[in-house]
Amino acid sequence: MTPLFAKDQENDWFLPEDVRKQLTTTFKDLKNPVTLEVFTKPGVNDEFSKYMVSFCTDLARLTDKIVVKGFEIPSARADELGVTASPTLCINPDDYHIRFLGAPLGEEGKAFITSIMLVSLGMHGLSDMSVPILDTLEEERLAQVFVSPTCPYCPGQTMHAIKCAIAKPGLVKAECIEMNENPELTDFYGVGSVPHTIFNDKKHDALGLMPEERFVVELVYLKDAEELLAEGSLPGMEGKKTPSQYGTIDPGEVDLVIIGAGPAGLTAGIYAVRAGLKAVVLEKNIVGGQVALTPVVENYPGFATVPGKQLMDIMSEHAREYVPVHEGEGVDSIEMGDLEAGELITVNTNRGTYNTKAIVLTTGAAYRQLGAPGETRYFGRGINYCASCDGYLYKGKSVAIIGGGNTALTDALHLKNLGVSVTIIHRRDEFRAQKPLQDSVEHEQIPILWNTVVEEIQGDERRVNNLRLRNVKDGSMTDLPVDGAFVAIGQVAATDLAKQLGVAIKEDGFVEVDTTMRTNVPRVYAAGDLTGGLQQIVTAIGEGSIAAMSAFEDISHPYWKE
Repeated sequence: MTPLFAKDQENDWFLPEDVRKQLTTTFKDLKNPVTLEVFTKPGVNDEFSKYMVSFCTDLARLTDKIVVKGFEIPSARADELGVTASPTLCINPDDYHIRFLGAPLGEEGKAFITSIMLVSLGMHGLSDMSVPILDTLEEERLAQVFVSPTCPYCPGQTMHAIKCAIAKPGLVKAECIEMNENPELTDFYGVGSVPHTIFNDKKHDALGLMPEERFVVELVYLKDAEELLAEGSLPGMEGKKTPSQYGTIDPGEVDLVIIGAGPAGLTAGIYAVRAGLKAVVLEKNIVGGQVALTPVVENYPGFATVPGKQLMDIMSEHAREYVPVHEGEGVDSIEMGDLEAGELITVNTNRGTYNTKAIVLTTGAAYRQLGAPGETRYFGRGINYCASCDGYLYKGKSVAIIGGGNTALTDALHLKNLGVSVTIIHRRDEFRAQKPLQDSVEHEQIPILWNTVVEEIQGDERRVNNLRLRNVKDGSMTDLPVDGAFVAIGQVAATDLAKQLGVAIKEDGFVEVDTTMRTNVPRVYAAGDLTGGLQQIVTAIGEGSIAAMSAFEDISHPYWKE
């Protein structure tokens, strides 16, 4: 064993002072000791190994509840645990199989700190709905979650696996694998988008962040949840409740349910509570929406430049001081109730039922697809939509950015900064993006193929290797060999719930609202990207505040009764 730190060290800190202060406060709640075992191999990822050792050393200096031990690869301890990747970090390895393959210094650092807290407190943190499903597990499971440092979705998926490993230490093994530090594993499993979860060595795999309950179902049964639903029952669960019936909660009556936790939804939550309403914000994925996936925001007042995820973390922290924000809680259906009889609206989620007087839809918009042959086939295998999540996969490789708006150019600059060879493909002869972004692209000398569209996405059995292109001016066809492509051609409004409620939809596919953010359906309001228009952070925030105040006015003085 290699000693990692000495108690008499002073002033030689790896973590910044503000982070140390925050962690010191967090670690005051630690209960039982936590052992971190760090495994490194000289000559392999030395820089990341140094970071991991320094990070863990600082944590141990902040609290006597954390003990750090260091081992080399190979060593008797490494052989005992079967550790071969450098660096690897194990948390209480004599009790759990919880491992980070690669230094957890990006977004996955949140999962690392949360794991320490849960292990120390002896808590798994799973929902009441997930626990009975996991209790049916009788065979060993290994969940390997591939992540990148800038992926905001990755910590959530990682925590699903870790919570299961804490709840079932004899059966579930959880590994968070930083794909850039583990290229051989990344290539072996064909990881082309993160988070990508491999269950039991490819017996089942899943792309993207999943709701916790779905993760547990697929971990237990090694099948896609849709397949299980199509079968009508879960294997081994005959006569028992289905996942959607587990642990139903009744939060009681609230004044306002806000669906979506982007800038508009978080702002609506703040303004609603400040107006005296009892409100809740529900988000099926992660807080922040599209902004959390934006590498750099340059036009938000008060910040010359700020990473989108950082900006949304600030907004989220502010909002949570006022209103509960429930991540991973998606809305399945809404029953409006009789307006004339004064009946409440019923909002059914994957975790419970809310009875409310009004709802604000801030469900945002999703990436628009090209519709080109090969796009669906190669999604996650060279076709990507999130440069922040997946850009690290393409360091030293060649990719195309398809689009000509702000997102396309921002993504191109982000990838170029990561060391990716980028070509922009745009169907017009000029960009729609803001002038500063165009100037930056020109300054970086990023190649542009004007008047060009993608006719077909081609590749082999594993991944994309070529784009078949057509010039819209002369009809000529060309090939562009690439390792991947990022599609950034706009968004499609997430209007499923709005349509279910009979809310009017404009010709462009976005929800129709008046200047007060009221829809045509009484008690239903909408704000943010869902309503189209400028689709900027500042406008979403403005619309969110207006929607909340309109709801407050109508709850106090219902206009439909006048």
